[in-house]
Amino acid sequence: MKKIIAAASFTAILLVSCTPKAATSTATAGTSTSTAEQIAQGKTIFENSCGRCHKLPDPASHNPVQWVGIMNSMAPKAKLTDEQHQWVYDYIVSVKK
Repeated sequence: MKKIIAAASFTAILLVSCTPKAATSTATAGTSTSTAEQIAQGKTIFENSCGRCHKLPDPASHNPVQWVGIMNSMAPKAKLTDEQHQWVYDYIVSVKK
């Protein structure tokens, strides 16, 4: 079941990424547009918003592409703004393995 969800998420990401859009601020694998201060804010949001509902995953447990799918599915549940979504993503992928 998890593989089906992951495949569907990946397919959706591919379809969305192929459609032209105005500037977006959703997470894109491997890119960091946040300042050090915003990344620190992303860490705080990650700990407070994500940790409110479940045990926090180790940021190094997934690669940046996997985090895109995870973030795109979880950010709406956490009611993150696009800006907060980007900050959390940039924090997560900045953590060294």
